[in-house]
Amino acid sequence: MKRRGIWPDDFTFAPLLKACVNLEDLVLGQGVHKHVVALGFERFGSIRTGILELQMSERTVVSWNLMISLLAQNGREKEALTLFHEIRNSEFEPDEATIVTVLPICSHLGELDLGRWIHSYVKTKGLYPNLVSVGNALVDFFGKSGELGVQLFDEMLDEGVRPNGSTFVGVLACCAHAGLVQRGGDLFDSMIGNHGRGGCLKEAHKLVRTMTMEPNAAILGALVSACRTHDEMELAECALKELIKLEPWNSGNYVLLSNIYADRGKWEEVEKARVLMRGNNIKKAPGQSTIV
Repeated sequence: MKRRGIWPDDFTFAPLLKACVNLEDLVLGQGVHKHVVALGFERFGSIRTGILELQMSERTVVSWNLMISLLAQNGREKEALTLFHEIRNSEFEPDEATIVTVLPICSHLGELDLGRWIHSYVKTKGLYPNLVSVGNALVDFFGKSGELGVQLFDEMLDEGVRPNGSTFVGVLACCAHAGLVQRGGDLFDSMIGNHGRGGCLKEAHKLVRTMTMEPNAAILGALVSACRTHDEMELAECALKELIKLEPWNSGNYVLLSNIYADRGKWEEVEKARVLMRGNNIKKAPGQSTIV
């Protein structure tokens, strides 16, 4: 190619680097690397992966994981799985980072058998306890694959793994796909009741807003209650506005929104809530009060 004056591109150097790796010829590889840098091709993911594999005199699980991740990020998922199979056949054992990286690839490529093998491996190696990221990756995999992600969620709880916001979002998506309305409602209540601090409440609100089905008053009311309990008043305000749209006849929602505004010193908003209530011809129920 050089003698014929053919200009190389990024597709030229990736297989050249791979050939140097297979030949275990570091000197030749360094020469190729020199051309890569000189021509400005080091920004391409496939070439970065090739260079990494060539500088790697001793492989470790960390370096394997890095290569798998780089391949996946650059759309070379089948090659990433080939490397994963090489790990399985080597003296190294996949770790948490390996599992979390490979499971989304299995989901995208429809590699259900490999995903099930990983699930079995995780249980055998005891990677559940204290590694919620592995559990989340499995819930996501089985949910997208149409498998019983809810059973897997129960398995995580049985193993003593404390779920986080991502866990709940994954398993609730499974319930939505499978039409498990009652189970999904129970899980949502658990999410905002038993696990409802900080980030989890934000995940809950995000989930409510993106649900394929319209959230009912019970779901929004539970979210408001949890937000008030954990002093997440901004979220409570947003949820109450949505609750008023759903139940414009319920005077309690207006009163609660008005009180939240008052607690935060937003007096103009208090008046707007009262005007809205009067405009909808809503009368305050006995026993309720607003801040004057």
